[in-house]
Formats: sequence, structure tokens, C-alpha cells
Amino acid sequence: MQHDRNFDDLAERFNKRIYHTSKGQLRLQILKQDLQQFSKATPLTIWDAGCGAGQISLWLASFGHQLTLCDISEKLLNQARHEFAQARLEASFHHASIQQLAPQLAEFDLVICHAVVEWLATPLETLKQVMDRVKPGGYLSLMFYNRNAMVYQNIIRGGWRLEPILNDRYIGAGNKLSPPHPQYPFELIRFLQNNGFCINQHSGIRVFSDYLNSESRHQTNEQELLALEQQYCRMPTYRDMGRYVHLLTQKKSPS
Repeated sequence: MQHDRNFDDLAERFNKRIYHTSKGQLRLQILKQDLQQFSKATPLTIWDAGCGAGQISLWLASFGHQLTLCDISEKLLNQARHEFAQARLEASFHHASIQQLAPQLAEFDLVICHAVVEWLATPLETLKQVMDRVKPGGYLSLMFYNRNAMVYQNIIRGGWRLEPILNDRYIGAGNKLSPPHPQYPFELIRFLQNNGFCINQHSGIRVFSDYLNSESRHQTNEQELLALEQQYCRMPTYRDMGRYVHLLTQKKSPS
């Protein structure tokens, strides 16, 4: 029986690799650009479903929004609590899974679900629970690990990786930080649209950076690379090649 991934065992490594690197900073930068409209909004109710260490929630809380955070990793949730306390910001914290907490919650103006779906035992079923907690007219910010990028990068690296891709057996092999359920953007977009959501923003995160080998990266001007990431991250084709894809979606109001 599969279970949702709990990052208690990798919390320190997780944060170092994801947030304390130039790649992690680019990820946060693009997310904040896509969510910029909420920095000027009247106070909103926001649920961060699978919050991790709560970086985006902390940023949103600084604008006066009311945050509810949950995660199954107690270590990551405690890090989020610590960061909020350091910033003297308040939020509601729940050491619980999305599936446990969702039935107890009201609807929200904005629900955040970042880098969670790919780690779930039942991705679409649980995502539907998340979507149900969005008010009509409200928003869902969904970021997920892109299966297109996983396929492409493995083929570029070549060697023994080609045969598992041909036989569709490459998912989650050998790497504790390689998710078992990466998603194709077109499939998630179709799922969202079929369930009453429209796509307001569609961005790729790290559409070039992750394809450069160490030699190429060493020869590359970092600022020029970041400028190219910004220039191409929302263009069709390129955005669907990012390591992650971010969709800002809106739930249709009843007609």
C-alpha cells in the first residue's frame, strides 16, 4: 500500500537543496510573480495544503492574510512555526494530512498546493479534495513536478536511462528526492478544467537551468541565465518543459 511522502527524514537536506540554492530562489521568485495580485488584495483566507517550511505562506501572511497551514512532516511544520514566530506573524498550524484536514475546513479564497501532488499516494483523488475547499470565484495555486522534464532530462543524460523510459519504468527510481507521481501539464489542466476551474496563469519553473550539465553551467553567466528563465518561463512550449509547472487557476462561480 502506497502512502503520501513524509519528509521528516530529509527535512534538513530538503530545505538546503530546494530553498537555499539559486534554483530554489528562482522558484520562489516566479511563484511570487504569479501570485503578485494577492499582495494588494484585501485580507483573504488562505490554506497552504502541504506547506513544507511555509516560505510562500510567510510571504502572503506579511500582507495581512489569514493563513492555515498543514503538513504531515512535523519537522517541516515546526520550521514553518519558527519562521512565523521570528517574523511576528500569526497562522493556524495543523500536523495533519490533506485528507484528514480537508473535511474539517471551510472554503478559502485561495488554496496553495505546491510540490505536493507528485508525492501523494492518490494524486488526483487528493487534489480533488483540495479543489473542493476553494470558494466559487476563489483561486487555486498549483505547482507540480513536471513529467515532461523528467523524461527529457533522462534522455539527455543517455546511457542506461533510455530503456526504462521506453518501458515506462523510470518513475521514482533510485533517488529519494525523485517523486513517484510526476504529472503531465496537459493532463492536470484537463482535470482542472473538467472540474470547473479556468487557468489564469501558466508558468514553467527552471525551463533551462536543470538541463545544463556542470561544465555548461560553469561557463554560463548566472544573471544572463536567470534573465532567460524570466523571458521564456511563460511562453507556450517552454513553460511545459520546466522542472516544475505552476498554474494559477480560478474556480468558476455558479451561473
